[in-house]
Amino acid sequence: MKVIKRDGRAVEYNSEKICIAIEKANKEVTEEKRATNEEIEKIVKYIETLDKKRILVEDIQDIIEQKLMELGKYDLAKKYIVYRYTRALVRKQNTTDESILGLIKNINNMVDSEKETPMIASVQRNLIAGEVSKDLTKRILLPEKINKAHEEGILYFHATEYFLQPIIDSCLVNIEDMLDNGTCIRGQEIHQPEDFIMACFILTQIITNVANGQYGKQYINIKYLGKYLGKSYEKINLELSEIKESEQIEKFIENRLKSEIEEGIQFINYEINGLITIYEKTPIITLILELDDEDEYYEENAVIIKEILRQRAQLLEKTAKKENSLPKLICNFKGNNQEIMSTLMELAKKCNCVINQKNTEKYQYEGYFSQGTVSINLPQISLEVGDNINEFWNILDERLEICYEALMCRHYALLGTISDVSPIHWQNGAIARLKKGEKIDKLLKDGYSALSLGYVGLNCAVQLLGAKFDWNNNDKEIFMNKILKYLEDRTQKWRKMTGIRFIVERIVDTSANFRLYKIDKNIYGKTLDLLDYDFYKD
Repeated sequence: MKVIKRDGRAVEYNSEKICIAIEKANKEVTEEKRATNEEIEKIVKYIETLDKKRILVEDIQDIIEQKLMELGKYDLAKKYIVYRYTRALVRKQNTTDESILGLIKNINNMVDSEKETPMIASVQRNLIAGEVSKDLTKRILLPEKINKAHEEGILYFHATEYFLQPIIDSCLVNIEDMLDNGTCIRGQEIHQPEDFIMACFILTQIITNVANGQYGKQYINIKYLGKYLGKSYEKINLELSEIKESEQIEKFIENRLKSEIEEGIQFINYEINGLITIYEKTPIITLILELDDEDEYYEENAVIIKEILRQRAQLLEKTAKKENSLPKLICNFKGNNQEIMSTLMELAKKCNCVINQKNTEKYQYEGYFSQGTVSINLPQISLEVGDNINEFWNILDERLEICYEALMCRHYALLGTISDVSPIHWQNGAIARLKKGEKIDKLLKDGYSALSLGYVGLNCAVQLLGAKFDWNNNDKEIFMNKILKYLEDRTQKWRKMTGIRFIVERIVDTSANFRLYKIDKNIYGKTLDLLDYDFYKD
């Protein structure tokens, strides 16, 4: 039997520890009120006869209290409760202290050394703040039920290091509004740009400041730069209006524009790749390369997208820079010009872009944002299913209810937030144009934003069931689709019930995937021997 500790670790059951804890309480009462060795042995045997594969340490303590009360050892039970409470206080005082000191000494094993450099003071400052937030989230902000579910790997409550703050997860930045109508960055009024280069510069400033007011991804639609390439053409044309030979003018304009496009896109690439936010992290950015022949600036945007893809292909070819450290590119091309379509598609494939995907179902329009994500661990449900497949749906039902409660915690944490918390988001156009001091509550309902129910390990869950029930590939595919439909149907019910939009999305988060896999591996051992945590990504 595995005992799940408060920090999520799974250790072997040890009956001696139960005996020691009761004996310590025994010493605090008179002899006639103590539990005898035989009575202690009965309590130990009762716990062992439960025949559980895993048990929370808190559940063991609950059973001890209950059994002492049944034996009529009321004073002893009180002393045990006091002992337990005192130990809990000590842990609560020391947990954060130890993790913070570990960060300072560079011995905190929760830090991924490939992603963070904890010895750098500025990075340590961010990580220390995160540890404090995690501690307060666990002890005070989240209900015990949600904490237990997170510790047991039933669900993954994302970004606990930021839950203390009233900030959002991610958004599709309303670049069109911010460029066309101006914005304000760190108290400085920014007016509509006069040309392409200035639009590119303002775009990078927006990206940096949006990243400082949220913790997740931001999506940027490049199509709104086309208008400003048109402005550059008009500006150059006006400068050269005195030249009489039209062919000479057009050729000169073409060369100037080509140079400006290359310089502008290069500036965006260099700035994004070198940007560091106040969290000492590079902003997580997805560039949406959208082209539609109904767009007024179709030709301008085709040229811009071509240059973005050309520079990306060149960067991947000439440098050893990891592709996953660069902004993700999503391409959505529509048009009748086969020559342009063919050129762009060829370049997109070279860059390993996500091709012909819309802004994603999650982000339907500029200013749309995510309130936060909670993910359900699907493989663990399959591992707990016995001989009846109906057990899967029963367990899934129970766990979806916990996920719903956890998601609503994220919603309630944002309710009452005033726009002054992040002016770039709420007052200056990235999401909205609210007044100073105005609450963001109206943006949390009626589909303007969403709560995300993530799922981890769908393919792995079905493979585990397939091995148990001897399914063929067709059976597995059918069951996989049933699970997805079940999740979609459940989130639709939640929306009708609350007026809040819920979405279902596959989660590929290394920290979440690995943590859930590790918890399940500790509990189920041999069952997962043939799998590695990559299966939790599918």
